Formats: sequence, C-alpha cells, structure tokens
Amino acid sequence: MRIAILQETAPLETRVALMPDAVKALAGQGMEVLVEAGCGQRAGASDDDYIRAGAKIGGRAELLASADLFPVVNCPPAEGQIKLKSGAVVVGFLRPLDTPQLLQSAVSRGVTLFSMELVPRITRAQAMDALSSMATVAGYKAVLLGANAMPRMFPMLMTAAGTIPPAHVLVLGAGVAGLQAIATARRLGAVVEAYDVRAAAGEQVKSLGAKFLEVNLGGIETEDKGGYAKELTEEALERGRQMITKQAKTSDLIITTAQVPGRRAPLLIRREAVEGMKPGSVIVDLAAPNGGNCELTKPGETIEVNGVTIFAPLNLPATVPVHASQLYSRNVANFLQLLVKKGELNFDMNDEIIKGSCVAHAGQVVNERVAAALKARA
Repeated sequence: MRIAILQETAPLETRVALMPDAVKALAGQGMEVLVEAGCGQRAGASDDDYIRAGAKIGGRAELLASADLFPVVNCPPAEGQIKLKSGAVVVGFLRPLDTPQLLQSAVSRGVTLFSMELVPRITRAQAMDALSSMATVAGYKAVLLGANAMPRMFPMLMTAAGTIPPAHVLVLGAGVAGLQAIATARRLGAVVEAYDVRAAAGEQVKSLGAKFLEVNLGGIETEDKGGYAKELTEEALERGRQMITKQAKTSDLIITTAQVPGRRAPLLIRREAVEGMKPGSVIVDLAAPNGGNCELTKPGETIEVNGVTIFAPLNLPATVPVHASQLYSRNVANFLQLLVKKGELNFDMNDEIIKGSCVAHAGQVVNERVAAALKARA
C-alpha cells in the first residue's frame, strides 16, 4: 500500500499531516510512504528527515494519481480531487458540515473520505481527537496574541514606583480552547472570568483558578450527547449577551471560543459591548472561521473600533506549526491504525469510530449530517 503526504496548499497553512516519527512507524510496517518535496519544511521537518524515516520524495502529480491513502490537514482542492484514483482514502480536516459542497469532486471519484472533525467523542477515540489538539494550540496562542497587543501587562506587580493591577481577562466558551486560554492567562498572572452556557463547565473553570459566570437560561438543554454546546434560542442567547456587555466594561482582553458544529458561530458580543470597553482593550475571536462571536468581527482581518482591537484569525494553530503538526500527526497516526491492517487498507464500517467519521464511501455520502448539510445548500 502506498501512503502519500502532500504539501498543503490552503492559504496560511503551515502544518503537515504526518511528521517523520509517524512515517517511520508506518514504513516499519511495510508500507510505502511518499512525501511531496518540502511538505514538512514549515513544521520543522526537512525532506532529509522524512528520507531517514523511510519515506521517498515524489512529485505531486505522481502522488495524487498513484497513492492509496492520503493523510492531509485540509482536503485537496477540486483540481486535486479529480486526479485521485477511485478507491483512494483521504483522512483529514474536511469541514464536511461547513462546506460539504467542496468535497463533491472526491465523492464522484469514489474516494472514501474520513473527517477528523467527526471522530466521536468517546473514550476509545481520545487519542484521535484532533479538534481538541488544535483547540489547545489555539487557546494558548490566543492569549499570547492578546497580551502582545495590549498596552498593559498581565500580572500584578508591586514596585517601588507603585502597584500595577493585574489584567482582567474574560473567556467566552469553556471548551478545550477556552480552558487552555484560561490556564495560559492565569499563568501570566491575569484575573480571569469565564462564561459557558453549559453549567457543567463551571467546575473545570474553577479548577483552573478562574471565576465562572453563570446566567439563568431557564433550564434549557445546552449540551448534546457529544459534549458540544447546542444551538440556543434567541432568548437564551440574549441573556448571555446582557451579562457579557456588563462584564466587557472591565475586561482588558476577551477571548471568544463558542462554536456549534455545522452552524454559524453564536453572536455573543454586540456592538454596544465593544463600544463600552476601555480603549486599548482587545478581543480575540477564535470563532472567526464560522462567522465570529462578535458582531463587529471581520473574519481574517484585524480591525480597531473606538480604540478596541478585534483579532479574527482563521487558522491560529498554523501559527504554531511545529507543535500543532506534532499533535495532529499523532492523532492521525492513531486513526490510521483503524484503517490499516497488516499493511493493507482493511477497515470495518461497523466500527463506531470509522462509521462516525466516514463522510463518503463508494461514491455515496454516507454520513446523515453531511447529507443533510448538502441538501440544505442545494
């Protein structure tokens, strides 16, 4: 079996799907691994590193046409998908609920697609949870981005010239990215508050030394069976917005992380909340790829409104490519163990992880949620 690792072509993408240590393990199992020249360079992995791990260097056209298995960060564009051979397998971040139409060329070619976003949140799949890995990187980097832009320091300092009060950080959403942001801000010495619609997240927030802000949402169900936040009613969202507007007035940095898979990110920060913040304050909107949590967010841009800077990065993990690639590579390598048996593709579609993460197989979209998303966009 032939495995190919391509150079990622998406704008701003610096990560690579598999690092040399994962390649070494695959090559040791008798698989032929080919890598496109320079594919890991921005992630700290040279072509020589891959060669020493047992891989060969190949051209993109050759890899697309001949490989059986493609671990990727992002799905190849349509012009690459049509060059894949029928029966090939692609594993990666495919955004099947957000942009399922971009996968149509691969589906029509009979390519089997596995989406790392759809890996079930079960104990057995924790080592394959690439969303959590990338959220960890994003939460960490968001705090550094905000700290660098702020005209204030994070910790309280007692000096001969007087006492400098600590920065106040507000984190919206206490998932993996939010919790990592809380932990990082606390390490830097900030006073941290956090809000999440899921009351169960309160204990995790408090365990990191932050204050959990609670809003009475009327007892509605806020969490799905996968542990993700559900889409809320407008009334419930408005209750949260009112609290956030009040808290924003004293916040030096707000980091937003709230997202619902396959939906536009919930609107949490109104214009009036931004206008009420102190000049020099910063917002880092990690939900920008899905529209943003802030009303004024412009995805992919950094803007200033009344002295408040709003960052809206589209791919923050790619700004830490070495460690982001290492984590993602391990997640993918663990997933591949379910697909490859004795050096050949041999996966069980009844396996809970395989079934849950499979988007398309044998020319058909087999995931119900993805099929519904395609129908909605037809």
